[in-house]
Amino acid sequence: MAKESGLHGIEWGGDVHVPPGDLERARDVREKTEAAGLSVCSYGSYYRCDEEAGDFSDILATAQELHAPVVRVWAGGKGSDAAEGAYREEVIENLDKAVSAANEMGITVALEYHRNTLTDTQASAHQLLEEVGLPELKLYWQPRTGGTFQENIAELEAALPKLAYVHLFHWGTDEDGSIDRRPLAEGVEIWEEYLQLIRQADGDRFVLFEFVLGDSPEQLREDAKVLSHLLNK
Repeated sequence: MAKESGLHGIEWGGDVHVPPGDLERARDVREKTEAAGLSVCSYGSYYRCDEEAGDFSDILATAQELHAPVVRVWAGGKGSDAAEGAYREEVIENLDKAVSAANEMGITVALEYHRNTLTDTQASAHQLLEEVGLPELKLYWQPRTGGTFQENIAELEAALPKLAYVHLFHWGTDEDGSIDRRPLAEGVEIWEEYLQLIRQADGDRFVLFEFVLGDSPEQLREDAKVLSHLLNK
């Protein structure tokens, strides 16, 4: 489906697709991905970088077998307001170890902006980058659900020097005030602005679909057409 939609790469997840440490599965998935003319752009490990998350070595071995150049991680399991100092230090220490070990293997570790983690605000995310202090540690950027366009633009600008990849989706507000997925075609003007900024970052990167309306294969195909148009403008 990814190939049919004109996409170029896939992030495989450790939660569903390729469990950490299952190297035979990783090899099989990588071979099938490459046979389809696609690349494995990253490994979505969901590693939380705290003591409870355990050892990072299985994740790195799996990423290496996948030929994934980037491993996506989460910054702990507590929001920045709820995390006490000792917990933050725990995440910093584990991130330091993970990034250093990955760097020896030519793999980049990148933090996803996510609620209930230490990247739940721009200030906390960038403080964490400074606290770890390793230039190899990067960020996945994505619009914050419920955030304003101006807030998202400001956060994207701040993320550009550390930008690994981008999570792509478009959400809208229903009449009852709830926030839900929308076709990317409804967010063209917004994403034109985001992509204009993203192009200012050094290097190349993947823009990855994270959500599509209804988890629909047909919606993915339609959104992929819109993305192709946006990227080739």
